[in-house]
Amino acid sequence: MQRVNAERRITALTPTMAALMQVEAPAGAADQPLAEVLRAGRRSFDGAPVRRVLAFLPDAVGVRVWQMYPDVLNPVLAHAPLRVPLRAVMPPKTPVCYASVFTGALPDYHGIRVYERPVLTCDTLFDALIRAGRRPAIVAVPNCSMSLIFREREMDYFPEPDDDAVTRRVEELLEADSHDFIAAYCGAADKEQHRTAPQGPPFEAAVRDVVRRFVHLAEVFERCVGARRALVFAPDHGGHLNPETGKGDHGLDIPEDMEGYHCFGFGAP
Repeated sequence: MQRVNAERRITALTPTMAALMQVEAPAGAADQPLAEVLRAGRRSFDGAPVRRVLAFLPDAVGVRVWQMYPDVLNPVLAHAPLRVPLRAVMPPKTPVCYASVFTGALPDYHGIRVYERPVLTCDTLFDALIRAGRRPAIVAVPNCSMSLIFREREMDYFPEPDDDAVTRRVEELLEADSHDFIAAYCGAADKEQHRTAPQGPPFEAAVRDVVRRFVHLAEVFERCVGARRALVFAPDHGGHLNPETGKGDHGLDIPEDMEGYHCFGFGAP
């Protein structure tokens, strides 16, 4: 796999979003915001705060997937053209990584160090938004990490039975323009790599499904949300072929698992 220059970590997303929305970052967020993303957002909105964010969370779409299927993933860049290489945290497992994404902190701070899914009691981006009077929401299938680890907060949760229902619910929320920050989880690629392999026709079809959902929601977002919107395509980790099982896996400190891209787009001043 061709290496990318992913020196910064996925923990940078939370301080970046906090800066763009002009809210105080969570207590444990130690990384600097992504400077190129701040420049793009501030240039788009002449320094005004971002009003609405749609954060699309495609599980297990790492750099390896971009390198295998560039034509499949390129439509993401039509809506979120600023692509930033970022490293996952160790171990690259979904609850560990998304806990780090939305606290801005490493596992030693938030406490999820293995594949387990407790409700986080530490400060998160969602708490920071709530304190600032903003309305966040999480839309995800019921038993996934995103649906579980950020519970017990004064915010809206929409557990939906499958990815189709998640997409419909996010579309409804965007049309209502009722939430300031929507986190929308999509697990199709991760599910398929564990079922078969992180390559081949079934996996490619799953990646196409992820991109189709993202593009559809991006178009709804652009149509329904008028002012100062930010769109984010933010995976948690990548994946590799496990030679012992012949199926996809992740959890190792290797480029296939650790390297990914977060993509950003801004619109409507």
